[in-house]
Amino acid sequence: MSDRNRRNFLAKAAVGTAAAFLSTRPGRAAGTNERVGVAIIGAGNQGKRHCESLLSLKDAEIVCVCDVDPVRLAAQVARTDGKAKGVSDFRRILDDKSIDAVTLAVPDHWHTPAALLALEAGKHVYVEKPCSHNVREGRMLVEAVKRHQKVAAHGTQSRSTPGIQEAIQMLHEGVIGDVLISKCWNWQKRENISHLQPSAPPKGVDYDTWVGPAEWLPFQENRFHYKWHWWYDFGTGDMGNDGCHELDMALWGLGVTTHPSLASAVGGKYFFDDDQQFPDTAQVALEWAGDGKPGHKRMLIYEQRLWSTTYPFNVDSGVEFYGTKGKMFISKRGKFEIRGERNVLVEKKLKGSYAAKVEYNHQNWIDCIRNGGTPNAPIEVAHRTATAAHLGNIAIRLGRSLKFEPETETIAGDEEATALLGRRYRAGGHWANPKTT
Repeated sequence: MSDRNRRNFLAKAAVGTAAAFLSTRPGRAAGTNERVGVAIIGAGNQGKRHCESLLSLKDAEIVCVCDVDPVRLAAQVARTDGKAKGVSDFRRILDDKSIDAVTLAVPDHWHTPAALLALEAGKHVYVEKPCSHNVREGRMLVEAVKRHQKVAAHGTQSRSTPGIQEAIQMLHEGVIGDVLISKCWNWQKRENISHLQPSAPPKGVDYDTWVGPAEWLPFQENRFHYKWHWWYDFGTGDMGNDGCHELDMALWGLGVTTHPSLASAVGGKYFFDDDQQFPDTAQVALEWAGDGKPGHKRMLIYEQRLWSTTYPFNVDSGVEFYGTKGKMFISKRGKFEIRGERNVLVEKKLKGSYAAKVEYNHQNWIDCIRNGGTPNAPIEVAHRTATAAHLGNIAIRLGRSLKFEPETETIAGDEEATALLGRRYRAGGHWANPKTT
């Protein structure tokens, strides 16, 4: 590819990144002035980051914030200097015509149900990673975005980070030859969440709404704020949590555009003696068989250690790509390296920042709402990333390999695994239960 073509590619890919902060392009969001009216659903750790990010963008206006915890809700309203309205019932946002778009920083079990309701109400959607709690919900979301023709983006910020875009383009141009394998890791020291019993929820918390469409479980402190990540009913473990960022980069650089056909894994709770259900240790391999011929297969390896700080390359998260003529390492923590054959260091630098920021991704989403176009982190891609995490989790949970059919998103001859591609919803129904027909 010529230098000119490469520059054109990067310019197109970087719409809404750092350069977009200076954009003066005309455009209006439907039903508002030039600023897009946004509601932020969820006021926890990531909800706070959404608020900080959107406050920094000139094209966005935070109209409303929402949370079932009155303490968190009050703090989020205060972050907007009291300019945003605070509500505890998500349905009030769906009914509000002054709101053009919503960001979803809620527990995983709410990601798809809330996104489906928002799309049906005519709102654009930014959904945190993973975009779904399970494979079936991911497919529902993909189809809903197509049906409602709204702008839907995913919280995998690396897709809008200029330096990472540049590095991935180098891979696709063949800087290390044909990329056959990618490896990514998520190593960090998590906390023990203890063994606890059900108790009364905190005063004022609408716990019934927090559970929402999930199967009912009584309140328990170690499956509430943030700790919900480690429970089957509410989260997707750390593979679906922090691991999603690295999986997304690994898939992107590997160049695959379908689901894998095989998932194998080992892992479990090697360190923590507590209530969490997901593994603290995992070694997952995903394969794209292609036509089975040499040179046409691809593999992704995911490593997880939630009890260690002896990181590869001294970073808790990163991705390596192995090609026929060398290897590349990149981390959103700001590290990058290319080595050629015989491990010879290749002197290449990235011009743009490769520290992933929510602001880059939010600006790209807002820009697409105002001016059209497809976001850098679209839901179709997000579904493939989330599915990689879901398949890894299922393989570990069942202790066996899965033969997955990428086109139909099914697992033939394995009823137990097939059941875990979806989920059971609240008995007796709930207003947020997705329509599964």
